[in-house]
Amino acid sequence: MGRKPFRKRAGSDGNHSSQDFGGQMNRTGTFSKPLQHDEASVPHASFVRKQVDPETSKYFTEIANVIEGSEIDLEERAVICGNALEEARGKEVQLATDYIISHTLQTLLEGCSVEHLCGFLRNCQSNFSLIAMDRSGSHVVETALKALAMHLQDTDNHILIEDTLTTISRMIVVNPVDIMCNCYGSHVIRSLLCLCGGVPLDPSGFHSTKSSTVLAERLNSRVSSQSNNDLKNLQQRFPELLEFLVSEMLSCARKDMAVLRVNQYGSLVLQTSLKLLARQEQLLLDIVPAILGCSSENANEGNLIENTVVQKLLPLMEKTAFSHLMEVILEVAPDSLYEELFVKVFRNSLFPLSSQQCGNFVVQALISHARTKDQMDLIWVDLGTKFKDLFEMGRSGVVASLVAACERLHSHENKCSQALATAVSAMDESPRCIVPRILFLDKYFSSEDKSNCYWPDGVKMHVVGSLILQTIFRLPCEFIQSYITSITSLEDSQVLEASKDACGSRVIEAFLSSNASSKQKRKLVIKLCGHFGELSVHSLGSFTVDKCFDASSASLRETIVSELVPVQKDLLKTKQGPYLLRKLDVEGFAKRPDQWKLRQASKQSVLKEFYDAFGPPETKSSKNKSFVADANRKSQPDRMQEIRKEIDNSLVNVAPHFGNQFLAHQTSKKAKNSGRKRPRERTSRATDARGGGDLGNKKKKKYNRNS
Repeated sequence: MGRKPFRKRAGSDGNHSSQDFGGQMNRTGTFSKPLQHDEASVPHASFVRKQVDPETSKYFTEIANVIEGSEIDLEERAVICGNALEEARGKEVQLATDYIISHTLQTLLEGCSVEHLCGFLRNCQSNFSLIAMDRSGSHVVETALKALAMHLQDTDNHILIEDTLTTISRMIVVNPVDIMCNCYGSHVIRSLLCLCGGVPLDPSGFHSTKSSTVLAERLNSRVSSQSNNDLKNLQQRFPELLEFLVSEMLSCARKDMAVLRVNQYGSLVLQTSLKLLARQEQLLLDIVPAILGCSSENANEGNLIENTVVQKLLPLMEKTAFSHLMEVILEVAPDSLYEELFVKVFRNSLFPLSSQQCGNFVVQALISHARTKDQMDLIWVDLGTKFKDLFEMGRSGVVASLVAACERLHSHENKCSQALATAVSAMDESPRCIVPRILFLDKYFSSEDKSNCYWPDGVKMHVVGSLILQTIFRLPCEFIQSYITSITSLEDSQVLEASKDACGSRVIEAFLSSNASSKQKRKLVIKLCGHFGELSVHSLGSFTVDKCFDASSASLRETIVSELVPVQKDLLKTKQGPYLLRKLDVEGFAKRPDQWKLRQASKQSVLKEFYDAFGPPETKSSKNKSFVADANRKSQPDRMQEIRKEIDNSLVNVAPHFGNQFLAHQTSKKAKNSGRKRPRERTSRATDARGGGDLGNKKKKKYNRNS
């Protein structure tokens, strides 16, 4: 039942660990002593746990044996749990803080009725803070809150539950600082906030977002994190109570805000509060300045951050807890507040902050949440010429965030591409070294002989370097010619090695999905000929095979499928194998190669006509006859790719003998309706393909893997 001793850092340039002792572990991995003023400002309530009397202890032991030792129907279980909770009346503190009985109490709270559940919490109100800050008691309270969340599925329970939560909230706001700065109480308050905000309370939910999720969102490889999706999809269950709880907590804690900002657990409560209020701009305009220590007097839009406060904020960026808090502030801040923070606090300070162990994460957040091209212009002035310096300091995450922001806002894309290439190669060097050096970023910048550092043996490819290249290949083709030259110049063995690497395979896939010409893509695909069977049964290489097939000409597709025929049985045993077998129609090729070719030609014909009718203007007027190339356009690329897959899935199931009849029918249809641009039959087939079986599940699995 113990909690995890640390949580990973939500970023890309280090780990952010914490612990439950007197000091805090900073991002350099060393323990710092607790601040003197922290202890003086936040009094800790003394609590002597009373021992549970033997008779009560024996009773709850018997109850535990009854509930856990035999199967009981739900109604009888609810009655037993309710009766046991009645026996706990007046003894809630002793029972909840007892290490053994607290486990039994959790089971009772999960199985009782909502009336008994709310009754137990109301009986705890006078000692709620003591229970919430106890190692065992905190688990009891969190179990009760999770049980309330389950009962909220019945709308008849809303009034009773809201009254109970209101009672608890009023007790918390009397002295919130003690609970907020306690390692156990912090969890309880965050769970209560999430319950009021309508966010799931599961351990992997809103207030414990994984670092990989945050990084994917910052680098544009994922639209939004799961927690943000929860906010969009779930309405706040008790919005007024949430606003009351946050506002009153901050109001009562205003004099201790300097402590809360740098306290590990207090900062987490503030972060969760801000995320839950992300869409309430007016409330955020009041709360964020208060958290930063600004006075509410004479505050107006555009002048919320006082100059005296600005001087104190920059040094705080070096503290772990505050840097996390500032990242969330930059994420949820309304546009006007973000602009004010950017101009007053961060402008002309981005490079010094980037050199700091904690401050560089704040810079990443600032760049990732930039709103306008004007802001990007100012960011570029500070960091645009510092790529090499940032790499040498080990701040590749800052560069990755800047590249992603340029791509997202379509600002300085060409300059960014050139600056990155210049950072890893000299002017007189061939561009073929660019991609390998970014793939092995740490190895290159730690090497003494950089001129001979090209493709080191036995070295793992760099995660952030891979992410940077994936973003680069989303830029317009005319800006990344040196990168295209570099990746297509790799040797066959190097392309094969990259296809089997978690980081390298994603770079290969990003290039094959880019706006590069079909000829350039096929140049890379040819390097894998003879290895497609080997790659298809590889957990990572199978995705590369899929992309290679999409980017190939008819003859190359035939080569790929022919190499998969001997490994059909092995493919059935892999996760991605059945999908590949069906999409590429390997069995159909093995039985009747000629019919397989006709079906591939039919798909190309249907897809081309569909693009001619419904595709964007640049697709219609394209001189490139490869429908695979047409699938990767600047305008609506994801939608076009989905349409292509739907048509593929629909036509894969066409009977083999139908190939010649299908082509003949299409030819006669054109002759009869030469004036039409959209043959009705083909349009209907393309439309019917939207119901293409379990393709959605396959795409979902693939999306999860790529995210």
